[in-house]
Amino acid sequence: QRGLVASRSRARDAVERGTVTVDGAIARKPGQNVSPQCLVVIDDPAQGYVSRAALKLIGGLDHFGLDPAGREALDIGASTGGFTQVLLERGASHVTAIDVGHGQM
Repeated sequence: QRGLVASRSRARDAVERGTVTVDGAIARKPGQNVSPQCLVVIDDPAQGYVSRAALKLIGGLDHFGLDPAGREALDIGASTGGFTQVLLERGASHVTAIDVGHGQM
């Protein structure tokens, strides 16, 4: 209702990962009632990405020391484009994204 996240499912995910605080205390239940006077803070690294899949690729690239800058990439099973977003942010020269779904990107 406050417009802090893109959707209820993203809000639920953020709470379940412990990235939401209410008046300084970590929110434990996605359905917790919060009064309008409460300070709600979301410190969620996934918030800037189209999907949490982006965080998985970031972890893999960093762990294995891979740099997609200047490379062409193929994202098979792109869904909403989390991997594609990260590859482009990290400097990939071109990304081809393929998925059998419709209207996801």
